[in-house]
Amino acid sequence: MLNTVTNPMLNLIGGGGNRGNQLNMIGGTLNSLAGTLTPLFVGALIGQVTKETSMLDVNPVLYIAMGVFAMAFIILSFIPIEDPAIGKTDSSTVFEHSPWAFRHFVLGVIAIFVYVGVEVGIPGTLIYYLSDTKADGGGLPIMTATAIAGSVAATYWLLMLVGRFIAGFIADKISSRTMMLCTTIIAIALLATAMILGKSIAVSMPVFTGKAFEMVTVPICALLFVLCGLCTSVMWSCIFNLATEGLGKYTASASGIFMMMVVGGGLLPLLQNFVADNAGYMLSYIVPLAGVVYMCFYALIGSRNVNKNIPVN
Repeated sequence: MLNTVTNPMLNLIGGGGNRGNQLNMIGGTLNSLAGTLTPLFVGALIGQVTKETSMLDVNPVLYIAMGVFAMAFIILSFIPIEDPAIGKTDSSTVFEHSPWAFRHFVLGVIAIFVYVGVEVGIPGTLIYYLSDTKADGGGLPIMTATAIAGSVAATYWLLMLVGRFIAGFIADKISSRTMMLCTTIIAIALLATAMILGKSIAVSMPVFTGKAFEMVTVPICALLFVLCGLCTSVMWSCIFNLATEGLGKYTASASGIFMMMVVGGGLLPLLQNFVADNAGYMLSYIVPLAGVVYMCFYALIGSRNVNKNIPVN
């Protein structure tokens, strides 16, 4: 619900286009930062988990969470936040159409559904792959600890933070379409190469294990999958920016529809896991690969507004 408000607000404040995408990228950076630090903070608060650990040990975390929401409420209540779109729509505004009347929005909704599934599926399946000592028939003696597997996958999310942080500085100079084209093409190359090479080569990569960065030996495919985090980091903001561009008074309802499509993060990984169970881990990455190919198509062709004849004022 917060994203439903925040995304269009940042886009509107930036006036859409490159600046709107940049503000969404900066917001996404802070979102990723919180998502990266919070699990570490919670882990430090709870401490070592033993058989005596109970829900009572989690209460301090919940109290802090309630305090954060209360503080946010108090701060926001004193800040005069004016909707940039105020005055453009009111109770008398007639909506002759809906966001669904715009082709680039419909294709964008599909793109965001696919994106969330790709974003979750790449590191999610990677954890299972690295934890399985007999993965794809040969075993992975170099990667036997589930905890290390989780740390490798977590590096993917860390790179998403890095990608959004960097993009926040350049998004006002590079169009969302160009950024999407570049990142999807690179992601296609990374995924395809990882699927072909598999575990044929072992490489070392820095991994944050909770206390410090350590060099860990992993299959070459794991490193390539993790690097995809740099590409997926910018896709959410770019797709939102492209799909809502030119919607005018339909932007608010379009944002709500967008948020519903995060369900892709639950459905596509299920499909990927089904393929992994029946055809092997490497072949299962055909699912996110197909998703990235679609997003590349969206950036190249599908994002063009061909319905400019529909009034949006």
